[in-house]
Amino acid sequence: MSIATRRGDQGETDLLFGHRTSKSHPRVHALGAVDELNAALGPLRVTALREETREIVAQVQPWLISLMGELATPPGMEARYAEKHPPFDSDKVTWLDTWVERLEAGGALKFKGWALPGEAGVLTGTYADIARTVCRRAERNIVDLTGTEQAVPNAEVLRFLNRLADVLWLLARWEERTAATD
Repeated sequence: MSIATRRGDQGETDLLFGHRTSKSHPRVHALGAVDELNAALGPLRVTALREETREIVAQVQPWLISLMGELATPPGMEARYAEKHPPFDSDKVTWLDTWVERLEAGGALKFKGWALPGEAGVLTGTYADIARTVCRRAERNIVDLTGTEQAVPNAEVLRFLNRLADVLWLLARWEERTAATD
């Protein structure tokens, strides 16, 4: 089967279970932002100075694919999706919380205000900052669905993205600090 199905030529795309919707639909925007986040993590994973950074990204990327599955599930079909795919749970947020503690204890700076991405001249820190901003956009896109019939019923999704953005901010500072000490 070719990647070029031509099914999207008229501005629609497929969600799961044969549901079609406009490519400009808010759910598709949220799905696309998570896809962008996964892609934005690729350069960080490849160039990271710290093994821990590569470990975090390697764990998070498959979770983002699972998250995209939840977002691609039309409202009302969540139980059907969950039959084969476990929903996002609090364990992932707890895992990220543990990394916040480890990164802060291990030398990443605690948040004291705005950072200037790229100021330290460290590409990996900049990649982490880019991924963080894409993560925040994905989070906002999902919040935009709140209170609508398209709302994502799994509250852990928002908690995960919020915490992931925190971890990415810390990774940026940690990568910058690592480069400064080399």
